[in-house]
Amino acid sequence: MAGTLKSVSSKSKIDLSKKKFAIVVAEWNEEITEPLFQGAYNALVNLGAKKSHIIRKNVPGSFELPLAAQWMAEKKEINAVICLGCVIQGDTAHFDYICQGVTYGIMKVSLKTNKPIAFGVLTTLNKQQAMDRAGGKLGNKGEEAALTVVRMLEI
Repeated sequence: MAGTLKSVSSKSKIDLSKKKFAIVVAEWNEEITEPLFQGAYNALVNLGAKKSHIIRKNVPGSFELPLAAQWMAEKKEINAVICLGCVIQGDTAHFDYICQGVTYGIMKVSLKTNKPIAFGVLTTLNKQQAMDRAGGKLGNKGEEAALTVVRMLEI
């Protein structure tokens, strides 16, 4: 998911009412991940997904997103998975290891399951940057993640 997806209309090219989505949300940095979830959820509903076809699963932190995404993607009825998390840089290299592991893990799940898996994980230098991307002045990356899986389903 790169940049904004302003070219996506408010209607999907496919009937999303027949698709099922999983949204996996990290509980760590909840003040950031909750608005990301709301952005993703609202985008799917606005594009035609049924509320009852959107399944939310919480995980402790971003590092746990790939495994939960895999569990959800392996379910036959799930068409796409959206991973939402937030990793804010601290004083140690922990940030680098977590970001690299989460990125690689989510990509691997998508390739393994042959289903769209969106990377809606913020990797920021500070909390303000995260807030700006979770419904602040830079939009909502959760919404963008939802639009990304819809675009992939349209392919």
